[in-house]
Amino acid sequence: MSPSNKPQTIVIITILIAIMGVGAFAGYTLLNTPSSPPEDFTIILTVLDNAGVMIEADGMRIYIDPINLPSSYSSLPADAVLITHPHGDHYNSTYIEMLQKTTTVSIFPNNMSSEIALHDGVGINPLDSVQVGGINITAYYMYTEVWVDDVRYASHPPEANWTSFIVDINGFKIFHAGDSKNITEYEQISGLMDVVLLPLGPGCQAMTGLEVVDAIAKLQPKYFVPIHTTNLNAEIFVGAYTDEIQECSDCVPIWIRHFESYTFEP
Repeated sequence: MSPSNKPQTIVIITILIAIMGVGAFAGYTLLNTPSSPPEDFTIILTVLDNAGVMIEADGMRIYIDPINLPSSYSSLPADAVLITHPHGDHYNSTYIEMLQKTTTVSIFPNNMSSEIALHDGVGINPLDSVQVGGINITAYYMYTEVWVDDVRYASHPPEANWTSFIVDINGFKIFHAGDSKNITEYEQISGLMDVVLLPLGPGCQAMTGLEVVDAIAKLQPKYFVPIHTTNLNAEIFVGAYTDEIQECSDCVPIWIRHFESYTFEP
């Protein structure tokens, strides 16, 4: 579908920064001053398969990395679909098409040029922001890089500029890390996130064990939800590491079964 046939109300803000660092994210917070949520405002987070989630709030529905959706989800179309990177357990064109409506905005890392063209999408790089209705979506860094005996292993290389996402709903911020390890850039958003969704490993060089705890210590969110794992492993992880998480933060760990939901009341 061409852009002329698919109306989209989108504002893209590219944050221009001469020197990257803590000040980089300060630019974002100044551009997006949180508003007070309306009375009885709720945010419903549904964990889908693998790293997929659905966020419903303020009359909007946003999907991140949706795959393996039951056919019933065709009756729950998206206002926005966010894709972190092109690996098959995060991007599948069938499910993006299932969720489309006339005004759906599909957002991809900028180097996914073929997929952007296929889905009439929007390409972004880390620190770009897209406004969809009243919800601000900011791309953030996402990569894995491990060195062993001077050999680099990077199934998600930094230079690809693949993206995690921060979804800001009336000042309530949800961070979806995609496939990422405990990267140094998390220091720039420490204490700014309400909910962090972090991938459990060891698959795809994601995080595992105390590395997840260290990432939570760095991010200092209010809530942590494991993704990119099975129901059983999520339950075991939360049971095994809750004490360590609460020793290093005020974060509340929550595990949500696939295709089940949790309601946040900011």
